[in-house]
Amino acid sequence: MKGQSYQSHLQMAMIYFLVAAILGLLLRFYPMLGFSFNYRFVVHGHSHIALLGWVYVALTTLLHFCFLEKKKSSRTYKRIFWCTQATLIGMLLTFPFQGYALLSIVFSTLFLIVSYVYAYHFWKNIDPKYEQSKGLKCAKAALIYMMISSLGPWALGAIMNSLGPQSIWYRLAIYFYLHFQYNGWMILAVVGIFLFVCEQHGLEIPKKPFTHFFLNFNLGIVFTFFLSTLWTKPSFGFYTLAGLGAVAQLYAFACLWGMIKNLFHGLPLTKLQTLLIKLVVAMGLIKMVLQLLTVLPYFSTMAATYLDFTIGYLHLTFLGVISMALFFFMDYFELLRISTKSFSWYFLGFILTETLIFYKGIAAWQGWVIFDGQATLLSWTSVLIAISIAMMLIKNRSKT
Repeated sequence: MKGQSYQSHLQMAMIYFLVAAILGLLLRFYPMLGFSFNYRFVVHGHSHIALLGWVYVALTTLLHFCFLEKKKSSRTYKRIFWCTQATLIGMLLTFPFQGYALLSIVFSTLFLIVSYVYAYHFWKNIDPKYEQSKGLKCAKAALIYMMISSLGPWALGAIMNSLGPQSIWYRLAIYFYLHFQYNGWMILAVVGIFLFVCEQHGLEIPKKPFTHFFLNFNLGIVFTFFLSTLWTKPSFGFYTLAGLGAVAQLYAFACLWGMIKNLFHGLPLTKLQTLLIKLVVAMGLIKMVLQLLTVLPYFSTMAATYLDFTIGYLHLTFLGVISMALFFFMDYFELLRISTKSFSWYFLGFILTETLIFYKGIAAWQGWVIFDGQATLLSWTSVLIAISIAMMLIKNRSKT
């Protein structure tokens, strides 16, 4: 498949990112401008397009670009890609207007089926020269977690019919899906692609540290799911398992950093690419530390009580760790260029919105008076993110 096709596919992913950002702006301005739409329905549309439009499409495109035999798999991959787009457009046209209803559930179900087809296609068309790749090992595990995460949505229908949306099992099914999406599928896929980059430049990834990383990271993925159950105030055993998972992931992160910190000098990176990697590592560390904190009952209760902490954490993961890693890969492989100017606006918007979101959570927790105009300022700083994504798309408009 020509590089031009990969460019157009990643541009499509970026368009979904822009759409998700615009839906986010509607949610931010909702209380000020008196919009009449259903807030929860638009939240569903925003989250589905961000995760499945932007991140999923970008990651699956990059995984195909890196690991698969192009001549053998390109025609089937294109069919899978366009079937995926049909389901995404269907979700975009239904979720914001009707929430979870017949049509939106049909399209999201079809998306899950197509994602299974992609995983099967990936497995059957791996380029033989990468069979021993440590990056490929991470990519395979990532796809397994993607399929495991789908057990959450499959369970939702049965839970809604038997127990109702107010049941704790309803929330747990959603948390199960989200956890294995971003902690398993997305982050492990990002790690796999980065290790592929290192391997392509002949940089040796030590076997023993990689084994320690891989085993502990996978152990951490499974056990940190119990962090998502602590809001139910379960027995002490759940806290213990969650703590083991958080410690295992932090140790795995240390192993990963130990492996890659000496490899940077062997990669032909621009200043922006070096900055992006450093930011991803720094925010990944913050994410791991926050996970570890929520093992403590006091902090797990606080995170469940004050929604802004949860929103801030999810944005840190998706807009920070995962999205900036995707920017790095797209720019590094020269599939979609990220200019310093457009990224500067993105990063400014990211930092300001995260600061304001966490400030609101801390203010509620500590009983501070929230300053006048906090919501307005948050709304306008969110505009910077949408503008920066639009700038990236405009910059690459001729590379179709």
